[in-house]
Amino acid sequence: MLIKYMTWRRKFVPRGSISASEVPNHIAHNKVFMQGTDKRGCPVALVFGAKHFPSKGIYEQLKCYAVFALDKICSRIPYGEEKFTIIVDLEGFGYSNSDVRGYIAVLSILQDYYPERLKKLFFVHVSYVFMMAWKVVYPFVDKNTRKKITFVENKKLQSALLEEIDVDQLPQIYGGKLELIPIQDA
Repeated sequence: MLIKYMTWRRKFVPRGSISASEVPNHIAHNKVFMQGTDKRGCPVALVFGAKHFPSKGIYEQLKCYAVFALDKICSRIPYGEEKFTIIVDLEGFGYSNSDVRGYIAVLSILQDYYPERLKKLFFVHVSYVFMMAWKVVYPFVDKNTRKKITFVENKKLQSALLEEIDVDQLPQIYGGKLELIPIQDA
């Protein structure tokens, strides 16, 4: 597994990291934010699904952006920990945001090259349109990853997040105290 990762990393990220200047279109949409940490000290990231607009057939830049964001998140993992938590907020998500191929591409990067880094994945404000896309994507999600995914009902949103994240580390939009910090500024 390590050799596969190193081979991929050398080919996909030959300079060692992806800079913000390499993914300007995705950064301009402000769709990924770094937040505080969960109760174990693992970093928390927030993704706004309604800010993603698929590019026709151009998945390389989306994959680069995913690696850019995942590397930023991983760089904030404290010594002794290995995982991170992601909140995917789907408020306002519609057909124009639906990108099954893009989701599968990002999911395969997460599962294949950042294995066991994901601690918890919360989907919040889930729309009907997303659930239709999810039914197509779900078979590509490995069993270990499936166990880490939680769909949160709107009425239980704050309590579900507070089980994992202290209020002083939770984004203000969910009743916490932290302002949103764009991933490129983290």
